[in-house]
Amino acid sequence: LGLAVIDAQAATIWTDWETATTGLSASGSASGSLNGVGVSYSGEVRDSILNGVSTSWSPDTSFIGGTVTTSPSVVGDEIQLQGTFTGPNTITFASPVQNPVFAIWSLGSPSVPASFTFDATPTLQAGGINSQFGGASITVLGNVVSGNEGNGVIQFSGTFSSISWTDTFENYYAFTVGGNGPFGPPTAVPEPATLILLGSGLTGLAWRLRKQR
Repeated sequence: LGLAVIDAQAATIWTDWETATTGLSASGSASGSLNGVGVSYSGEVRDSILNGVSTSWSPDTSFIGGTVTTSPSVVGDEIQLQGTFTGPNTITFASPVQNPVFAIWSLGSPSVPASFTFDATPTLQAGGINSQFGGASITVLGNVVSGNEGNGVIQFSGTFSSISWTDTFENYYAFTVGGNGPFGPPTAVPEPATLILLGSGLTGLAWRLRKQR
């Protein structure tokens, strides 16, 4: 008697940003939805592109890789920063999100680097040029993500109710946030001892039914 586990890669879903308020200080804000989970942002907002008309997230190859299966271009929204207000900037999820992903576009310029310093340590999943200014992949060192015209996607491992960061000045760059799910509180995983007892019980039941037949 055996137990089988199927490991399927879920498609990456990106936030549909629905509203945004410009503010080059802590007065900026934005709100949206991520697969039914409310997402709110507070901090600097230089500008925003909503309603699916952003062309920043291309080519898709620069924003797909590792665990990330779709580019933010499928939604086409972005929140722009410039680092006049260094932060903290904070994204808050209405329900916990496991292993969220964070896309960054045009971080820094060829001559002026820029960076995000997060409150958690991410891993790089994808990176490359953008279709407007060229550039290269963002880089990750500890909890600092940097770029000279950097583009790409990072991922945070674990369950998060919020993500915060500070950033440095450069004319403008953009971000959005997503995830592969599950969305909401993590499902409890049975202890190994529980699985052993379950397997023993099922084996015993099968033997008894066979004996009766």
